[in-house]
Amino acid sequence: MQPSATPYEERLTAPRSWWLISFLVGVSFALILLPFGTLPLLGGLVGGTAAAAVVASSYGSIRIRVVGDSLIAGEAKIPVSALGGSEILDPEEARAWRTYKADTRAFLLLRAYIPRALRVEVTDPDDPTPYLYLSTREPEKLAAAIEAARGATTA
Repeated sequence: MQPSATPYEERLTAPRSWWLISFLVGVSFALILLPFGTLPLLGGLVGGTAAAAVVASSYGSIRIRVVGDSLIAGEAKIPVSALGGSEILDPEEARAWRTYKADTRAFLLLRAYIPRALRVEVTDPDDPTPYLYLSTREPEKLAAAIEAARGATTA
């Protein structure tokens, strides 16, 4: 597998406010355990914060990459030769494609805290998926990387 002409990698990390919420979950556990003493209180603070941080971190560990001749979005790996045109979605259009314009057969990599997205048509006749909806902070760069990878595979 050859590297793509325009390599692209993005990690869809959780927003900073989620880390504050993780700490507040720890404080809640500490308050619940307050009647049992200082040691359980500290255990609740540390344990609750750690558990909430693990959940926030795992949710924010999704990656979108263009590697060689493939688009890798989360667990999905799609050859760029099976992809058609792409459409950069502004926040309003992205919301529309997440709600009333959505097709139930589509592959959706959604992160509600990322307002923009890229919609990529799937042209493979054997694949029932009509399009990919990818939440991304940089849809222009992702579209360019997919196009560059497609050009590199046809050349």
